[in-house]
Amino acid sequence: MSTKQNYKWSEVQLKSPYFSPIRSTIETAFYGNNVVPVRTVAEAYHLACHSPGTVVLDQTVHRAEEIGLPADAKVLLFNDGDVKGRAAAARRILGEPGIDLEEYSSKIREAVYNTRFKKLYHAQAYAGLDKEFMVKLHLLIPEHEENIMYSWMLNFQYITEEYYNMYKDSRVIENEGDIYIFSDPTWSHPDHPMGLAFFDPAHNCAAILGMRYFGEHKKGTLTLAWGIANRHGYAACHGGLKRYNLNNGRKFVAGVFGLSGSGKSTITHARHEGKYDITVLHDDAFVLSVDTGAAVALEPAYFDKTQDYPLGSPDNAYLITIQNNGVTLDENGDKVLVMEDIRNGNGRAMKSRMWSPNRVDRFDEPANAIIWLMKDPTLPPVLRITDPVLAATLGATLATKRTSAERLAPGVDPDALVVEPYANPFRTYPLANDYAAFKALFDHGVECYIFNTGFFMKKKVTKEATLGSLEKIVEGTAHFTSMGLEGIELLAIEGFKPDFTDAEYKRQFIARLKDRVGFISAKAVERGGYDKLPDEALAAMNEVVEQAGKL
Repeated sequence: MSTKQNYKWSEVQLKSPYFSPIRSTIETAFYGNNVVPVRTVAEAYHLACHSPGTVVLDQTVHRAEEIGLPADAKVLLFNDGDVKGRAAAARRILGEPGIDLEEYSSKIREAVYNTRFKKLYHAQAYAGLDKEFMVKLHLLIPEHEENIMYSWMLNFQYITEEYYNMYKDSRVIENEGDIYIFSDPTWSHPDHPMGLAFFDPAHNCAAILGMRYFGEHKKGTLTLAWGIANRHGYAACHGGLKRYNLNNGRKFVAGVFGLSGSGKSTITHARHEGKYDITVLHDDAFVLSVDTGAAVALEPAYFDKTQDYPLGSPDNAYLITIQNNGVTLDENGDKVLVMEDIRNGNGRAMKSRMWSPNRVDRFDEPANAIIWLMKDPTLPPVLRITDPVLAATLGATLATKRTSAERLAPGVDPDALVVEPYANPFRTYPLANDYAAFKALFDHGVECYIFNTGFFMKKKVTKEATLGSLEKIVEGTAHFTSMGLEGIELLAIEGFKPDFTDAEYKRQFIARLKDRVGFISAKAVERGGYDKLPDEALAAMNEVVEQAGKL
C-alpha cells in the first residue's frame, strides 16, 4: 500500500480528499526557492556533523555502510537544553471538538511566512517496511536543525533503490496523499508556551512548531501513519512484537503494549539467556491487519532510552545518534558518552536495526498473545483475560504512571496513576476505532494478558518475574486459576497473591476499577462523546466492580 504524491488536474479541487487549507499551506512551503533537497542519509550525516552544537564522538558507527553512511561515520550527539521530552499538552488535532480551522490555519500560514529568510531542508523517507503497507514521508525543517533531520531519516526508512522499487510495486491506498510535516523548532507564540504540534489527519499533514525534541518529530510522523492504517483495516500499534521459534516447530508471537518506561523494549528485545530462537519485528511501532493478523514494522531503527545502558554496555555498539546525554574524555583522550541519565532524565539514542540479531519487517503469523503493560499497584504481576469484550476494555483503560519521556504541563502530577488507551497517546481518530480493532483480534482467538511491571502493593515486580512468566506462557506451562472474577484469571507467583480478605487491598482494588468506570463514563460525554466506547465496555467494567464487591 502506498500514498499519492502527484495529482491529475481533476484531483486538485475544493472537494478533493487530498487538499485542505492546512494541507495546502504546508505542502506549498516545500516548493519555495529557499528549500534545499537532502537526497541521501549520507548527505544528512555530513550536514549534522557541521551543525552548530553537534558533538562528533570518537565512536564509529557499526557497519555504517550497510545503513547508507560513510564507512568512517561517527556517532553524533546533540542536546536540547531544558527540553527533553514530548509535550502532550501542545497537541491539537483538526476534527476534534473545539479545534478552530481558521485560527490554526492563520497561525500556520504565519509560521511558514516567517521562515522565508531561512534555508529549509526537504528530506524524504518511508514509514512501513513491506509493500503491504508503505507510506511516503516528507519533512521540511530549517538550517541548524540538521540533527533532527538526520535522526528522522535514520528512524524511518530513507530512500534507497531497494525501497524505491518496493514502494513503486505496492498498491496505492485510495484517497491518501503523502505525509507532509513542516517543522520550525525556533517558532514561538504566546498562546502556545510549550510549542504547537498541529495535525490535519484527514489530509496527512502536520506542523511541529517550537518543539526541538526529536521524539516530537518521530511520534508526530507516526501519528499520521497510524491514522492511515486505522482507515484501511489495520490496528495501529504502539508496542513491540516478537516471535518465539520453538524447538518443536511451534511459533509463538507476542505483542507488548506500554508507554515508555513500562518495559516494552526490554521485553521485546529480551533473549531469555539464549533459551529461544527469537525474531523481532519492532519494539515501538507496527500495524496489524485485522483481517489476516499479518504485521508490518513501520521503522527500521530504534529510538531507545539510555538510562539502562552504562558506557561499557554491549548494546551501545549499535548507537548512531544520541540526544540529551553527557560526554567526557577517556584515558585515551577519546570523547565518550556519560549515560544512565546522569545529565538529565529521558536521555535517548538512535540504534540501528542491527541491535536485534534476528530482525524482520513482516510477520505473516497472527499474534498468539497481546499483553497490556500496566503500572497499577493493585494488580498482581500476571493476569489472563478470557473475555474479548473485557480484554478490549482493559486495553482501552490501560493504567500506568507518567515517565520522564513526557514534558508535563504545569500543575500535572507526575506520580498520578493515569489511563492511556492502548498505550497510544498519538491517536487522531475516535477511541472506538481502536476498541473495535483489538476486540476483533481477541474474537479471532488472540489471547490477552495484563503484566504489571511496576509495584504490587509496594512490592516491586522484578524483570526476572515478568520474563519468567512470559516464558511459561510461551511454553504452554503457565497454570492460571480463577481470581473470583468472571473473565479474569491469575498466574500464581510467590509473594504476589491478591488477598481480598485484606480490607485495605480490596478497597484499593475496587477503587482502581471504579477509576476505569469513571474514565469510560467521562469519554461518553467529553468533547461531545468523540471518544465514547460501545456500551458493552462500560457494562463489562461495571460487572467486574460488582463481582469484586462480593469477594
